Amino acid sequence: MLSLKKRFPSLQSLGGDGNTSFLRAARAGNLERVLEHLKNNIDINTSNANGLNALHLASKDGHTHVVSELLKRGAIVDSATKKGNTALHIASLAGQEAVVQLLLEHNASVNVQSQNGFTPLYMAAQENHDSVVKLLLANGANQSLATEDGFTPLAVAMQQGHDKVVAVLLESDTRGKVRLPALHIAAKKDDVKAATLLLDNDHNPDVTSKSGFTPLHIASHYGNQAIANLLI
Repeated sequence: MLSLKKRFPSLQSLGGDGNTSFLRAARAGNLERVLEHLKNNIDINTSNANGLNALHLASKDGHTHVVSELLKRGAIVDSATKKGNTALHIASLAGQEAVVQLLLEHNASVNVQSQNGFTPLYMAAQENHDSVVKLLLANGANQSLATEDGFTPLAVAMQQGHDKVVAVLLESDTRGKVRLPALHIAAKKDDVKAATLLLDNDHNPDVTSKSGFTPLHIASHYGNQAIANLLI
């Protein structure tokens, strides 16, 4: 999994054309400078070589005053980078709850998926931002949406050991629709507590992965007797 720094480039990679100063100002949270550029008719949605625009950069670093002004002045709320990440993806990954709230108030698509299938909810869950996870769920985030590798927000939260996020997702999943491999991960890690929570929330112990393996197969393979006993 890529770190926040690797996902979103540093200031040095913002490019060298006439738009660089505008993008730098947005990332630095310099509203006065941002407004000066806009007054000079710069394209508010201009982006660098990676597709990062002013809204993306301001969102990442939590500059709500800049984000608010950009949105008021016509920044496209769901504009995406070359990898398909929107400002909501970026703010969720960075744990910028106030920015996430602001973007949602401007009708940002809560279930938008990047090129790899990542949703804002997945990114928040991956980085252990439980308050952002709650906010996204309250605004209609669908936690059954999986990445291209088949991982849901619950699965990645379990894999990373983010207990608070796991609890939030399970509490929200009142209909038991969260897909595996969450239970498979618990079986591999011999995590009886997590497996019990999953089973108590209507997870089918006999469901198979894409490769045809059940959680019991996984537990047996790794010699995890405690989980195996729970699944039998």
